[in-house]
Amino acid sequence: MSGALREAFLEMLAAERGAARNTLSAYGNDLEDFAAFCARRGLSEAAAGPELLRDYLRSLADLGLKPRTAARRLSTLRQFFRFLAREGIRPDDPSELLEGPRPTAPLPKPITEAEIAALLAGAATLPRRRGPLAVAAIELLYGAGLRASELVTLPAAALRADQPMISVRGKGGKERLVPISAGARAAAQAARQADDRAVAATPRALRWLFPSRGAAGHMTRQGLGLLLKEAADAAGIPAERVSPHVLRHSFASHLLARGADLRSLQILLGHADIATTQIYTQVMEERLRALVEAHHPLAEPPEAD
Repeated sequence: MSGALREAFLEMLAAERGAARNTLSAYGNDLEDFAAFCARRGLSEAAAGPELLRDYLRSLADLGLKPRTAARRLSTLRQFFRFLAREGIRPDDPSELLEGPRPTAPLPKPITEAEIAALLAGAATLPRRRGPLAVAAIELLYGAGLRASELVTLPAAALRADQPMISVRGKGGKERLVPISAGARAAAQAARQADDRAVAATPRALRWLFPSRGAAGHMTRQGLGLLLKEAADAAGIPAERVSPHVLRHSFASHLLARGADLRSLQILLGHADIATTQIYTQVMEERLRALVEAHHPLAEPPEAD
């Protein structure tokens, strides 16, 4: 019975969330590991209670698994038991109050808002069509929090003058709507106008916002990385500090620092699980700590006599 429930859960992920094959495989492996742990206790994983889940998490720590791996397995179990409760297969969710290990792998350091401005200024100085392309790429990666793969596969028709949102195809083919600023829209249109006619001559290349002479017809992720490196060099910023992922991370960090909430950020970033977005809570914690230190009466230093 439990094996059938696991299959039903994975089918739901594929059908409702568009989970990719690798994602489904990872979830399946996590659930099989938990099922084996339960079997050694003579129990079914579908009937597990909170204490059994805590024992399982402790066993992962005893095995020396990295906190990030243990956190991912807990995320899988939370989604699985949430699914069972939603389907009425069990009346409760035993994972609801569990606290998992915090991943220790450091996030990439975001670049500052001033550095973003310098990066855009540097990108604009690149020769010929490289300049408009680099400006458009930075505006979209930082302004909309896109992944590199989402950016390079944006259709040419994605940005319409009368539409404030664009549809982005993310992981697992799942689509989401992302707001685009007027500046990003203007930069993308300028990049299209500056394209070399030889690049945009083929019907395949005409499909994409960032066309290329390559087989795919659009810019590759490697080409995007090189473009950002050139912009960083022109701006006087170390190239190793600038990448599509760093710009996406900077987008999220700067939004949180300015008051955005995690749920909204989850939607904007296209995260299927809020647990993925919670890696950014360290930014929120720093902002809240600074707020308390600046405004709470008990945080004020005592007056001198």
